[in-house]
Amino acid sequence: MKTEEVANLTERHLKAGDGLISILEDIQGKHGYLPEEALREVAEQTGRSLVDIYGVATFYRAFSLTPRGRHLIAVCSGTACHVRGGPRVIKEIEQQLGISAGETTPDREFTLETVACLGACALGPVVVIDGHYLTKVETTKVKGIIEQARKGLDKVEVKGDERVFPIEVSCPRCNHSLIRSDVLLDGIPAIRVTVAFDHKHGWLSISSLYGSYTVSSKHHIPEDTIVDFFCPHCHAELLGGTMCPECGAPMVPMIVRGGGIVQICSRRGCKGHMLDISGTNL
Repeated sequence: MKTEEVANLTERHLKAGDGLISILEDIQGKHGYLPEEALREVAEQTGRSLVDIYGVATFYRAFSLTPRGRHLIAVCSGTACHVRGGPRVIKEIEQQLGISAGETTPDREFTLETVACLGACALGPVVVIDGHYLTKVETTKVKGIIEQARKGLDKVEVKGDERVFPIEVSCPRCNHSLIRSDVLLDGIPAIRVTVAFDHKHGWLSISSLYGSYTVSSKHHIPEDTIVDFFCPHCHAELLGGTMCPECGAPMVPMIVRGGGIVQICSRRGCKGHMLDISGTNL
């Protein structure tokens, strides 16, 4: 993220009366983590010390100071999961991935984290991969689970038009897939998000064919309306630091499975969209 980009999004949030958390969420939504240079720029723009910025960034588990993998694995280490074999599951995942808890594989494919409790004590050991809860996990299942995650827990296989192609996207905050297999647009599973505009709140389905502009929504969205997008799973706002090059409205970021990020314009009727897969193996 360029210095001027951080400065612009920080200024925009400050003018809107937003707090530091909103600024950090915006940066992480763009990159998946909080780069040091971005935190230094935020400190300069807000007049707060870097120590204060760092304190907030490390207090909330939703933030990460290091790049996360394309797939986020979280294993419960709470008491109930511990007595049911949680430590053995963690050790097996570490051996399969060749990393320790809190680390990311060299190919940036997986990040492994442990959490104090996932709220499903009776179903432990519990493992969450890209927002999907897996219960009563045994060490013998770990290898298969990892392979399944590599392929995509919500793998969608379609034969698209040569002019367009399908993409699988997930929330930049919780990594949960935004693809709904039971909702079809253009004949394939669609992207489903929650939106809000003009005091209305409801669902919005978007074609997962990159290059298609097919949408469906609970409420009619008038042309030229700027819509707020939210993840239907973690309820975080899908807000990035980039403005649409065509109309100037905020762009909505989503993580592309396999690497990269896609951004679509939040203004109804605008066809502005960007796909960045630089540095990936796609």
